[in-house]
Amino acid sequence: MTRRANKQNLKQKVKSHIPKDWMSEIRITCRIAMETAKSIAQTGLVNIAIITTIAAILTIFGSIFRITLAVNSFVNSMGSALEVSAYLSDDADINATVTRIRGLEHVQKVTFISKETSWEELKKEIDVPDITNPLPNTLHVKLDDTKNISSVMQDLRKIDGVNDTSYAKDLVQKFEMINAIINTATLVFVVIVCILTIAIINNTIELVIQSRKEEIEIMRLMGVSNWYIKTPLVMQGAIYGFLGAMVAIIPINVVQKYIIKMHEFFMIAIDPWSQFAVLFSVLTLGVAFASIGSFLSIKKHLQV
Repeated sequence: MTRRANKQNLKQKVKSHIPKDWMSEIRITCRIAMETAKSIAQTGLVNIAIITTIAAILTIFGSIFRITLAVNSFVNSMGSALEVSAYLSDDADINATVTRIRGLEHVQKVTFISKETSWEELKKEIDVPDITNPLPNTLHVKLDDTKNISSVMQDLRKIDGVNDTSYAKDLVQKFEMINAIINTATLVFVVIVCILTIAIINNTIELVIQSRKEEIEIMRLMGVSNWYIKTPLVMQGAIYGFLGAMVAIIPINVVQKYIIKMHEFFMIAIDPWSQFAVLFSVLTLGVAFASIGSFLSIKKHLQV
């Protein structure tokens, strides 16, 4: 180990004293690019199958991811619009009760609805008999987050003058359940995308290595460095991932248009960064895991 370490140190010292020839660096870079293009050309029509397969996988992932962000936006909007109703007793001091509720943690806004107003609205909606108004005065309490509903309702029940409280519990639970399912599905599909992309590129690069086995062996005998042999293969995988991602962007943009229409229909604001996050994720996953697939194939099948 000591001799090997000394040898490495000696190589580093020698390299540090060798002046850099930038023209040589450029020529090497161009040569690597040419080798990458050569490998892709030798693969032939299989390139189309590889790129379209990766594009299909990334399209499904990108669509699910975009839908997940849309559902999150809907859940957050529903949560911000959701209000807890606090029903007051007839002898309650309305001003004092409103002041106390506004001072509670997680409460953003308190709106007073008189029982007369509620009664008039009810009579507009349904045909009610001519009886004394049975409805109580109501306070609509807007919260900062649906997660805090339970704690706020407990605090509301402790306040003098508040007889009862209610909120759309079933609606909140359904939205949270849908949100959790879609988030889980997205995470699962990320894993599937990674595994499939790595497997596809791994098999492709293995075929390239087998077809160029003699050529690679000749380069090794000529003393060509390992990184010069490996880099074009890794770049080939990265290019497959990049092209697959670029193709996947087309149907993902179609999904984006439908999501925009849905937001406009429900009058819910669109996060301007959502589409960028999806496209960036698709591109990153495509290139990164295609490169990893190439690297793993090289490590397994190319002994350099």
